Amino acid sequence: MAASGEWWDEEDGRRLPAGEVHAWEPGTNQTVCGLSLHRSRLTRLAGVEWRDVLPESGGAADAVRRVCPRCAAAAGRHDPDARRTWRRVNPRP
Repeated sequence: MAASGEWWDEEDGRRLPAGEVHAWEPGTNQTVCGLSLHRSRLTRLAGVEWRDVLPESGGAADAVRRVCPRCAAAAGRHDPDARRTWRRVNPRP
């Protein structure tokens, strides 16, 4: 994953993302949504997994301000149980 900023966790002693985060696959020079890492001035954080930066995970998302919606859609932010909970409230006759 890549982020616009970073911060150091005192307990673990590792870099964590801050600001805006994007999905990034190691070995490429762009994010999943197509932004250039160098031109966008994004920092690569290969040791942090995508699911840990989502605010609902509570993992490394303490300083994350925004998750890129295009990267979230491509990396699978959706709730897998969302389809199962939907039901028709007022069915037609």
